[in-house]
Amino acid sequence: MADPEIPTLETERLRLRPLRDNDLDDYAALCADEEVARFLLRGTFSREQSWRVLAFQMGHWTLRGCGMWAVEEKETGAFAGQIGFADPVGWPGFELAWTLARRFWGRGYATEGALAALAHAFTVLDKERVISLIHPENHASRRVAERLGESPQGRTELQGKERLIYGIDRHDAPLWHRMAGCLKPYSAPSPPPVT
Repeated sequence: MADPEIPTLETERLRLRPLRDNDLDDYAALCADEEVARFLLRGTFSREQSWRVLAFQMGHWTLRGCGMWAVEEKETGAFAGQIGFADPVGWPGFELAWTLARRFWGRGYATEGALAALAHAFTVLDKERVISLIHPENHASRRVAERLGESPQGRTELQGKERLIYGIDRHDAPLWHRMAGCLKPYSAPSPPPVT
């Protein structure tokens, strides 16, 4: 199986880029934060568990051609969290998800990054429908889903825990359509010539 070519997306303030091995410290801190994990299926993770999940996420790109991106603040280069897709076997649909470190909450980053990912799902990945699975008490994530144009479409149970299903179909997505025209693939600067 060939290594996947993971695209990098840019928004005004964020870069959604492939996860890297040197993200482990920041990713493990994100996964260990009880407040961040409060509404997630998994709860908190140790550093070793975080590494295994990071490896799983990289494998998701290989097996499914999509997955989670690291969210990097363009101005500082700081690791802010992750945004992207989950589509494992047995999942209730093609999921768009987001998790940000607490110090980046309240800045609109989840909406900004998820909007870029949603545009990617509908244009590049040619998806007809995208869902987000949200804990019923996670009002902040529900607001993000609504800002994306997603609407409540039922409930499901995953790993013994209830989740609301928010969803959006390609033809019902005015925001992503406007955003798609603004997205440009990211190109890393060329290294200086060797003299």
